[in-house]
Amino acid sequence: MPNFGPTELIIILVIVILLFGVGRIGKIAGELGSAIRNFRESLQGEDKKKEEDKKE
Repeated sequence: MPNFGPTELIIILVIVILLFGVGRIGKIAGELGSAIRNFRESLQGEDKKKEEDKKE
């Protein structure tokens, strides 16, 4: 696995910003956060459902 130093990471970040633009990256990050939040809520929902089934 390649080792990326700070200089390489900055270059990659600049290239990504040039390709996608700041607005689009923000939108993608927001959608990713929303997807992770929904995934966690669905996992918690299943746990709650299992607990309710055990009580009955």
